[in-house]
Amino acid sequence: MWQKLLSSIEQVNNVLNGIVWGWPVIILILGTGILLTIRTRFLQVSHFGDSLRSTIIPALKSLGKKGSKDTRVNSVSQFEAFSTAISGTVGTGNIIGVVSAILTGGPGAVFWMWISAFFGMVTNYSENVLGLYFRKKDKHGNLSGGAFYYIANGLRWKWLGYCAAIFCVFAAIGMSGVQTNKISGTLAEAIGSVTSASEIPMLRVIVGICVAVLAALIIIGGIQRIGKVTSMLVPFMSLLFIIMSLIAICMHITAIPHALALIFSKAFNFRAAGGGILGYSFATVIKKGMARGVFSNEAGLGSSVIAHSASETREPVRQGLWGVFEVFFDTFIICTLTSLTFLTTFDTESLSADLEDTAMSMSMFSTNFGGFGTAVFSVILPLFAFTTIIAWSYYGEKAVEFCFQHLAENKRKMVVTGFKIVYIILIAASATIHSELIWAIDDTFNGLMAVPNLICLVALSGLVAKITKNYFDRKHGKNIEPMLSAYPDMNEEFKQDLFAEKAEIQ
Repeated sequence: MWQKLLSSIEQVNNVLNGIVWGWPVIILILGTGILLTIRTRFLQVSHFGDSLRSTIIPALKSLGKKGSKDTRVNSVSQFEAFSTAISGTVGTGNIIGVVSAILTGGPGAVFWMWISAFFGMVTNYSENVLGLYFRKKDKHGNLSGGAFYYIANGLRWKWLGYCAAIFCVFAAIGMSGVQTNKISGTLAEAIGSVTSASEIPMLRVIVGICVAVLAALIIIGGIQRIGKVTSMLVPFMSLLFIIMSLIAICMHITAIPHALALIFSKAFNFRAAGGGILGYSFATVIKKGMARGVFSNEAGLGSSVIAHSASETREPVRQGLWGVFEVFFDTFIICTLTSLTFLTTFDTESLSADLEDTAMSMSMFSTNFGGFGTAVFSVILPLFAFTTIIAWSYYGEKAVEFCFQHLAENKRKMVVTGFKIVYIILIAASATIHSELIWAIDDTFNGLMAVPNLICLVALSGLVAKITKNYFDRKHGKNIEPMLSAYPDMNEEFKQDLFAEKAEIQ
């Protein structure tokens, strides 16, 4: 019965996935990034230095800080907002997702990840700018924002805003399913050598329950607790992964030129070749690279902006610059390290697309470091996945709040609590589902979530350019009215906060 249901779901999803990740959406993702890049005058290049100065230094200063001291606003520090956002993006997609893309789309898929990330840096920046500009504040001082807010209040297509919110809820559930599935798969793979095959399914169930319980303890605490946990885990897990990957790459340093040559030469393979990993077409290379790229850095989904909107900063552009660094760090650093580690460790010509991505990802570490590598991978991947689970719980929660914003506060809280309970239950349930089905379902939800967001970004690209120009003109000394919020009362409040902040510094 269960297998028959899963088979039916797989068939329906395959049809939807083919539509969602067809050429129109691929063109929309790239086209939106190109348009925003032109309208912001190649901001990801011209202001990359500003991005680093606006992210790294404030991050160090804000470590250990609570949110804003202003009792009118319940917020988190810029670094906590970034950590929550980056924890939602830096997950299994950066390791297993990249390996899966190479296995099914070939080494050339990495090139299209880079392309999507280059333009995605501005896409993510624009999402954050609009998210902060159109965010709302309730009577308790809680800040809420996201794609559904700027679609409904900026584009003024409320129906599309509700669609974006509904897709976000399903994408959050799908994302948590992918992460839990990979945690249980990784630990089962690691322990599999010392236990019987019949015990593996039960092990997966136990892992799923443990992940659900741990997630529940953090999710209940809201964005403040999520921000604190992620701000502690993200630097540790990222640094550990970077160090291990660099060591592995250096162990095969002579293979780096060949790995890079494969990435570029296979990026434009216009015809399928027979045998093993070479059985992919040009269309597959692009689609796998783009889909996994978006899955990894989330640029275009309108997801990470939900976390950024809770930041204490009053300047939309300042928080937007975190989005530039976020995509750069996620794809150009973490995903590139994964790609080079995999391509320098294995002879890709002899690999098959039928290989299991989780097993190959672990093998990438165990081949280079033996049992120690297996142990480290068994720590890194669950941490990556777990932080993504708790970040996406917040995204789903805010989407549910938006959908039921017209209900009385106590009823809305009951609905949100109900979502959290369902989310936690599904975390445990997804531990045993076939991994490829989980990937495919979440790819579909990600695509559905991206479409309304990308339409809005195109329509409001002029506003993004205007807010950007306003910020940098003020930085260069022009005395003009700040564009901090779409709502006059909040704009005035935030403007006074900036004046007070400047006076305090002086």
